[in-house]
Amino acid sequence: MTNVISFQGEPGAYSHQACVEMYPDMEALPCNTFEGAVAAVKEGRAELAMLPVENSTYGRVADIHHLLPETGLHIIGEHFVRVHINLMVVPGTKLEQVKHAMSHTVLLGQCRSFLKEHSIAPRTGVDTAGSAKQVADDGNPEMGALASELAGSIYGLETLAENIEDNQHNTTRFLVMSPEPKRPTGENLMTTFVFQVRNIPAALYKAMGGFATNGVNMVKLESYMVDGSFTATQFYADIEGHPGEPAVDRALEELGYFTTHLDILGVYPRAEFRKSVS
Repeated sequence: MTNVISFQGEPGAYSHQACVEMYPDMEALPCNTFEGAVAAVKEGRAELAMLPVENSTYGRVADIHHLLPETGLHIIGEHFVRVHINLMVVPGTKLEQVKHAMSHTVLLGQCRSFLKEHSIAPRTGVDTAGSAKQVADDGNPEMGALASELAGSIYGLETLAENIEDNQHNTTRFLVMSPEPKRPTGENLMTTFVFQVRNIPAALYKAMGGFATNGVNMVKLESYMVDGSFTATQFYADIEGHPGEPAVDRALEELGYFTTHLDILGVYPRAEFRKSVS
C-alpha cells in the first residue's frame, strides 16, 4: 500500500511521533510488534517501516540488531526524536489530585525527580501511548499518564506538566526501512552494515584497520551473539560515507579479508540532528 508507514506501538507512541515528524503526509499504521511492522511492509500493507534502534540513555533497543539483517528490508533514512515526557490527565484534573502515573517502565525511570517531588507513585503500563489510552478510557482523576504530547492529543488528555524528564538529552534514533534500497550520492551520507570476523587472532583489530588508514569515520560499532553461540559474534556498524567513495571502498575491501560475512543494510542521508550535536 502506498503512502503508509508502519510502526510498533499504539497511536501516539514515540515511534508514531517519528513517523509524523519525518513523513507528515503519510498514514501511520500501528503494529503490535517490531516483526509486525516489518511484515506490513513485506506484505504490501505499508510502504515503509519506522524502527527504533537506540536511545541515548538506555542504549540499543532489544532485539532490533538481530531483526534488521533478517528483514530483507533496506535502510533509506534515519530520524532522531527528542523524548519529551509529559504528565497528562483526564480534563479538569488538578495536579494535587494525581496519586499515580502510568507509563512504560523506561519512561517511569526518567521522571523519578518529578514523581517524588509531587508524591506520585509510578505504575507500569504496557507502553507509553497504551497508558495514555487506558487513562483516558478509565477517566480516573487520580491516575495520570506519562507520554508524548501526540498521545495526549489523540486520546483527549490534558497536559498538567511538560518536559518533566530528568535527563534533558534523552533522544531515540529511528531507522526508516524500505523494500527497495536507495543509493543516494553526494556528501553527508551514512552506511550501515553487519559483519562477522574470522576466528583468527586480532581479527577485529585487523578488520578495523582499513577504516583508520583510509580516514573513514566509524560512528558506531556494537557486537552481539549469533544463535546463542559464544564464538560466533556479529558486529553492527555505522560509518560516514558510502560505497563508491574510494576511501570507503578500500576500507570495505580490507574488511572483507578478515570477515566471513558482510551485509550492507543501507546507504542513506545523514540526519540534520547529527550536525547539531557534532
